[in-house]
This record gives sequence, C-alpha cells and structure tokens, in this order.
Amino acid sequence: MTTLLVRGGLVLLGVLHLSWGVPATLAPRWFFDTFPGLGHAWTAAYPPYNAHLVTDLGATFTTLGVLLLLAAWLADRKVTAVVLCGVLVFSSLHLAFHLRDHGSLAGADLVASLAALMMGVVVPATLLVLDRRKRA
Repeated sequence: MTTLLVRGGLVLLGVLHLSWGVPATLAPRWFFDTFPGLGHAWTAAYPPYNAHLVTDLGATFTTLGVLLLLAAWLADRKVTAVVLCGVLVFSSLHLAFHLRDHGSLAGADLVASLAALMMGVVVPATLLVLDRRKRA
C-alpha cells in the first residue's frame, strides 16, 4: 500500500509541476498574468514581468515534473530519493523567498499562496519518509 501511495504522490506532483511548467515555458506572459487562475494572479503580484525569468521557472517546473514522473515509473528507491530531495531543495528555497517577500499579495491570496508553497515542501518530504520506511 505504501508503494502505491508513494508512486501516486510522485505522479500527482509530476502532473502538477508539468501543469505549471509547460504553460510558463510556452506562454510566459499569460502564465505571469493569470497564475494560479480562477481570478487570482499570484505571480503578477511580483512585478515587473520578465519573459526570461518566467520561462526559466517554467523550464524548472517542467524538469521537476518529468523527473517526478520518471521516479514513479521506475519505482527505484535511489531515484525516488534523489528526485524528491531535488524537489525539496527547490520548494524550500521557493517557500523561503515568499515568506520574506509577499509582493503585493495580502489577505486570503497571501495565506493561500503560502499554504500552497508549504504543501510543496510537506508533500515531497512525507513521500520521502514513507518511501524510506517501506524499504527499510
């Protein structure tokens, strides 16, 4: 059951990262103006727009998404650990920045964005612990 949970978590994280990365890479201005969607614009709260930086962010998310899906497919302990550690480093640094700098976000949007970023640390950390325990 733990193996299924870890693999499912890897797939979920992989799909999420790809759903952010591909649009940011292919349509950086649209991504900047609309992320995360549903009438919210968290990325636009950190102006000015820079196509290069948004495209680089998209490439990072896309790369992490591909690596997460490969880890799920391969189901190898070492690959899973390396990929999840990489995601944790990125997500922790990303969260640290946003804890210091809120841009123009306030209220519910600020709380929701920080909560989402915290989940970006908690979920891969939990999957890493679960994967280590099941194989120990």
